[in-house]
Amino acid sequence: MKDKNPVEEEYTHKIKDFQERQLPLLPLRGVLVFPYMVIHLDVGREKSIAAIEEAMIDEREIFLVMQKEAQTDDPGVDDIHTIGTVAEIKQLLKLPGGTIRILVEGIQRAKIKEIIEEEPYFKVLLENKEEESHKDTEIEALMRSLIQQFEQYVKLSKKIPAETVVSVVSIEEPGRLADIIASHLNLKLTNKQELLEAIDVKKRLEVLASILAKEMDILELERKINIRVRKQMEKTQKEYYMREQLKAIQKELGEKDDRAQETQELREAIDKARMPKEVKEKALKELERLEKMPPMVAEATVVRNYLDWLLALPWQKLTKDRLDIKLAEEILDEDHYGLEKVKERIIEYLAVRKMAKKMKGPILCLIGPPGVGKTSLARSIARSMERKFVRMSLGGVRDEAEIRGHRRTYVGALPGRIIQAMKQAGTKNPVFLLDEIDKMSTDFRGDPSSALLEVLDPEQNSTFADHFLEVPFDLSKIMFVTTANAEHTIPQPLLDRMEVIYISGYTEQEKVKIAEKYLLPKQLKEHGLDDKQLDVSENSIRRLIREYTREAGVRNLEREVAKICRKAATKIVKEEEKQVKITAQNINNMLGIPRYRYGLAEETDQTGTATGLAWTQFGGDTLAIEVNVLKGKGGLSLTGKLGDVMKESAQAAISYIRKKSDELGIENDFFQKHDIHVHVPEGAIPKDGPSAGITMATAVISAITGKKVRRDVAMTGEITLRGRVLPIGGVKEKMLAAHRAGIKTIILPERNKKDLEDVPVNVKRKLEVILVEHVDQVLPVAILEQNNENS
Repeated sequence: MKDKNPVEEEYTHKIKDFQERQLPLLPLRGVLVFPYMVIHLDVGREKSIAAIEEAMIDEREIFLVMQKEAQTDDPGVDDIHTIGTVAEIKQLLKLPGGTIRILVEGIQRAKIKEIIEEEPYFKVLLENKEEESHKDTEIEALMRSLIQQFEQYVKLSKKIPAETVVSVVSIEEPGRLADIIASHLNLKLTNKQELLEAIDVKKRLEVLASILAKEMDILELERKINIRVRKQMEKTQKEYYMREQLKAIQKELGEKDDRAQETQELREAIDKARMPKEVKEKALKELERLEKMPPMVAEATVVRNYLDWLLALPWQKLTKDRLDIKLAEEILDEDHYGLEKVKERIIEYLAVRKMAKKMKGPILCLIGPPGVGKTSLARSIARSMERKFVRMSLGGVRDEAEIRGHRRTYVGALPGRIIQAMKQAGTKNPVFLLDEIDKMSTDFRGDPSSALLEVLDPEQNSTFADHFLEVPFDLSKIMFVTTANAEHTIPQPLLDRMEVIYISGYTEQEKVKIAEKYLLPKQLKEHGLDDKQLDVSENSIRRLIREYTREAGVRNLEREVAKICRKAATKIVKEEEKQVKITAQNINNMLGIPRYRYGLAEETDQTGTATGLAWTQFGGDTLAIEVNVLKGKGGLSLTGKLGDVMKESAQAAISYIRKKSDELGIENDFFQKHDIHVHVPEGAIPKDGPSAGITMATAVISAITGKKVRRDVAMTGEITLRGRVLPIGGVKEKMLAAHRAGIKTIILPERNKKDLEDVPVNVKRKLEVILVEHVDQVLPVAILEQNNENS
């Protein structure tokens, strides 16, 4: 069926007065016919054609009713509305293909009371629903309002002829006025059906007025949009015209059009980059300079490179932090064993971040020996928070431009590595690892550690100035993590800006767990093995740790595990073994002769030998100090590649002993008739530090008096000339070394009592810790009164 624009013709229109009558029914899809409406309909369905033929035989009248769904090809009783329009067929024309075109005029409303026949066409019993309209003051007001609205609608829509308004104004009957106006409006079918079902004339006028007001609002909005679009189009056309003129001029000058297109693309990219206002102004200013430059000028490349860097940086892009505390704990525990202080600090940061949405990123400095997991811990932090991770190694950096960048006046200038890393991250809030911050150098090219002060200062880094960019970049959202092996090599102003977390070495038990949970599964996977092909016992791992590695971390341990995996893979392939078992008894077949002797404690109580404790960059270690007393003239020899501090400790110990010689039972002229030789074995290894004073004093007193030193006692502490014991550093590492060496008793300075909190409970449980303030308290514990090896 084909809908036509409704037009009003001078047909004779008569409303028939009936209570009930029978008429054939023509279901319409996608169109609705109002009373007084004249429209052409194209009919092609067999049922519909049969209904039209029946209507032509009778009084040429047919009942038109709309389908509920236009897609239904063969509608049933439930698929059509009950209220429709009785219409008269004015013309009938048969078209090629069996289609019939009819011209119909709506006469009056009617409602289906009963379906009489469904085949070969619908025949229905109708009841009249057309009410006589009686004009009163309210209806008159509604009619006038409706006519005014319709006039405005015609002006706005410009799709209805002006003559239609003249014909509508002359209508005095309210119901007819509503139906004719409705027939001219481009409404939704649901609204049309609502108007058709409005039997009460007053209600019909009100509904139509409401619909018409809404349609006028839409038309007014369309008009405003059209005006705005037209203005925009005029501006765009003007710019297009001017750009075309510019292209023509450039063509005459021999310049290519590609440059103008490139400039336009850059301008669009700057608009989309969400830069801060001052940065955007700088970028547009540089773009204008680029436009004015001849393309072959060298500076054009510099400006273009500068714009590319501005566009590549994440000015506003942020990743959303995952603030799930339990999940973060699980991830940190999954990636690392131990390291409780660092994990606790990360959880605190996430908890605070959850409470306070806006906060500056912390700057953590992880200080500890190599191989304890500082760098990998930073990766775990990024994974737990779902942030991007970038790493910058500062080892050997000695040029300030590495941090701040080069000025654009230099050939080959680039931003500093901080800005380069931000481009790589693609977000403003990554986890940024500054590795080996204690290994930066200084020379004539500047001091990079001073340049880092601005980067790592929470009060300054929101406006970090890179020499290349020349505009501030916000680094305050970054979570900086720095790593170092030693604190004393970090410049003090830089250290002051960071929150230091010390990571000491692992205990033997921790290393066993790390090997079982992390290192062994990782190496098995890398070597194409599984746990059924290679079985490594816990005792073999313990022996591996004790006799083949000596370190605070687990780097060498991982190398030895990898070596075992290689040997096992070779056996499986070469000798076709299904499973290789590694035990404490056969591990030397894989790794060869043990490199280290587990436990450096002396096997017997000896005279002139005391066990000290030392801190090294690889963790703690035991240190045997040997003293020989020789006939001579009171000389003091110090060997073992000792540093100045240890030499001074030895001299202080001798001075104290000489002063206390009477109390110790030493002859008055002893030091004039004897030489004392202090030696620290492993002479090729440099040794220095203020912690060997009481150990040297004990060894010297033992050698002079002939009394033996207990083999299961180790000590650490500096001595003064008065015999006071001063505090030392590295307590945890030293106690771990004592525990590893099989020491039973450890002597520490009283003022180091607070440091015992950091020592693992299982280590403290196996060591007797004696705190002393004076050397006099050391001697009764360390030196045996009876020279009996079994005492």
